[in-house]
This record gives sequence, structure tokens and C-alpha cells, in this order.
Amino acid sequence: MSGPRKGAGLFARRQMSPWLLLLPAFVSLGAVSVYPILNGLWLSLTNTSLVTQENDFVGLANYVLLWNDTLFWNAWWHTLTFTLVSTLAETVLGLAMALLLYEPFRGRAIVRAAMLVPWAMPTVVTSKMFGWLFDGQHGLVNYLLLQAGFIDANVNWYGSVDNALGTIIFADVWKTTPFMALLLLAGLHTIPKSLIEAARMDGAKSWASFWNVRLPLLWPTLLIAGLFRALDAFRVFDLVYVLTGGGPADSTETLSTLSYKILFSTLQFGYGSTISTAMFVTEAIIAVGFGIFVVRQMRRAG
Repeated sequence: MSGPRKGAGLFARRQMSPWLLLLPAFVSLGAVSVYPILNGLWLSLTNTSLVTQENDFVGLANYVLLWNDTLFWNAWWHTLTFTLVSTLAETVLGLAMALLLYEPFRGRAIVRAAMLVPWAMPTVVTSKMFGWLFDGQHGLVNYLLLQAGFIDANVNWYGSVDNALGTIIFADVWKTTPFMALLLLAGLHTIPKSLIEAARMDGAKSWASFWNVRLPLLWPTLLIAGLFRALDAFRVFDLVYVLTGGGPADSTETLSTLSYKILFSTLQFGYGSTISTAMFVTEAIIAVGFGIFVVRQMRRAG
């Protein structure tokens, strides 16, 4: 009996060894990812505040207050608008750039490297640069538009309720489009050149070759890149905070900036955690919905 028992114990130890080696990684991920989420969820059920020194369990009272909070819904719509518009624009422009950089031409390697400069720049630097470019009094954009005759007077770009959000979206598109182009360029290189050559031999023009050959094969890469970008855009903070701080008149307030103000300006940890939780849930819904759509499209494409 000692032989089978010894063999079973050795087999069990061998089965446990991989999990024991992975245990430090699991503990680290839990400490930096799972615990903050669970702690934030618990705080959202309390009225914790460093100003009033309260720390009582209030259940769903914060969520009821959130549902009737116009500031929250204002920030929610701004965040969703920013995500949809910037992701769509960056995907379309990134695809155009990827198609251009895919074709061979002299100096292509240099252009590819230079294309990544906007994406590599820190977002705070990009924000300050666009703050100077779109300055309402002395900005270069107003100067060029005045010289070209497109406007008759200076435009207050990020100081106007009508223009501020559009200016921020433009800045984000300028910065992040190279990232989308890089992902889509990698996807283009996975398409066999023999298929493109066969389409051309059959008389297909450039547009027909792109629409019927390249785009269907690039579709999974396009969807996954769009998913990554949408999830990242929904968390926008530094670009908005540096350029406008959520103003003017809360016209550029996003969920990230609103939760930051509630958490660290008013020190209402309970209600601020409620906004953060609502943001997390919204982003999870986007991720799940987008993921289901991506899987269905990939299965349909075989």
C-alpha cells in the first residue's frame, strides 16, 4: 500500500507545484486590482467623508442620489460622446494611415517612426501644446484661420461651451490616431499578398480590392483595436483636466474628472466611490457588448 500512496502523493505535489509558483503573481494582482475594486464597492455603500468624519453604512442611498444627480449624467454623456466620436475618428484615420504606410515608398521606415511621435508624447505635454495652439487670444490656430479668411474674429476654443469638447476630441484624435494606425498596420501585414495579387489579376481596382479582400480579413483586427481604444478613451482624465478642468460650465466634465473632484476636493469618499463604481460598470458593459460583437463577427468570418 505504501507504493500507491507514495505515487499518489507525488502526483498531487506535481499538480500543486504550478499553482504554488503562480501564487505570488495572483497575490500581487489581487492586491493591486481586485482589492481596490472591492474596497471601492464597499465605500460606495457608505457615507464616508473626511470633512464630516462620517463612516456609516447607508446601503444604496448613494446610488439613489447618483440616479438623480444631473452633474453625474452630464459627465456621463460627455464621456460617452468623447468615447464614441474619438474612437470612430481615430479608427477611420488610423486605417487610412495604415493603408498608406503599408505601400512601399522611399523613406517609409522614417515616416513610420515619425508617425509614433504624437502617441509617444506624454498626454500632459500634448494638453499644454494644444492649450497654446488653441489659445483664444494669441493661439496659432486663430492666427492661421484669420490669415486664411476662414474666421473674422478670434474663436475662444476651449473657453467656449460650444467648442471646448470638440477641441479636446481633436487633441485626442491627433495624439492617439498613430496608435490605431500601428495596430491596423500590423493587421494588414497578416493578409497574404497572394490574395491581393489574385484580385488585381481578376481586374479588381484598388477600392474593390480593399472592400472585398482586405477589409473582411482586417475586420477582426479593426474590431479589437476599436475595443481597446474605446475602453481607454472612456477613462480620459489628464487631457481634460489640464486643458479645461471640466469647464467651462461643466461642458467638458467627464466621469474621471468628476469622481476626482468629489473624492479629492470635497473628500466625499463614499459618494466619489459610487461615481467610480458607476463608471466601472458602464465600462464593463461596453467591454462585454463589444466583446460579444467581436466574437460573433470573428465566428461569422470563420
